[in-house]
Amino acid sequence: MESKELTIVIVTFKSDEKIINCLKSISKNTPVIVVENSDNKDFKIKVENIFTNVNCILVGENKGYAIANNIGLKSVKTKYALVLNPDTILDKDAIENFFTTKEQVKDFWLIGPANNQIVHFNENDSNLKEVNNLKGFAIFLNLSKFNRDYFDENFFLFFEEIDLCRRVKKNKGKIYLDKQIFIKHDGASSVNKINKLDLEKTRNWHWMWSTFYYQKKYKGFLLAFIIIFPKLFSAIFKTLFYFIIINNKKREIYFCRLSGLLNSIIGKKAWYRPSID
Repeated sequence: MESKELTIVIVTFKSDEKIINCLKSISKNTPVIVVENSDNKDFKIKVENIFTNVNCILVGENKGYAIANNIGLKSVKTKYALVLNPDTILDKDAIENFFTTKEQVKDFWLIGPANNQIVHFNENDSNLKEVNNLKGFAIFLNLSKFNRDYFDENFFLFFEEIDLCRRVKKNKGKIYLDKQIFIKHDGASSVNKINKLDLEKTRNWHWMWSTFYYQKKYKGFLLAFIIIFPKLFSAIFKTLFYFIIINNKKREIYFCRLSGLLNSIIGKKAWYRPSID
């Protein structure tokens, strides 16, 4: 059943060290689409040679999480798709439990594993809980509900799954967490060739860009600006402060926060890209 109804989509970017363990945890009977945000032909050859169930799509450049996931999802031919991060490992019963759950709630739009989520289960809770949001490291999609309208491609990094869940709920769609489904997630460790400072700068830039864009999308420019103003003031103050005391590392990080926010405020696309060793 799995191989006929499910395709797994994994977006990678210089994730050579993590993706192998992830792919090892997936049944060889389940088709996998790996979308690599580069033109790394050696990576494509490597994963397709080791794993016969994998089709690796090279995007050609780093287009970000949303665009790459949409490329993968639009290539899926099955009824369902499971979007995974490359730093995840599937429990041996995870896929089977997804299929058990989707039979229980046939009107579902999204299902996620209960572990590592913001919502916690109490002892008396059933295995399933309907929620408004879930984290993006593992999302099981009922593709027929989406009409090929998945992630907002304006997001490069952060808020993609929050936005997706919000649109699902706006359309009266059902989102579930299942505590019987377990998928290990290392978190913030998908990329292995970016130094720590560049990684922090990238995260800070895109976190601020996406924060304002998300608020503006649903609340309008003025209210979004009011909400974000304390973060704008803080970024300006700390950039100047760390410049004065000559802490270059902190100054660069807070300048990236300021830059990401200002670029989003003026309506510029999310252009910042990490440096690669």
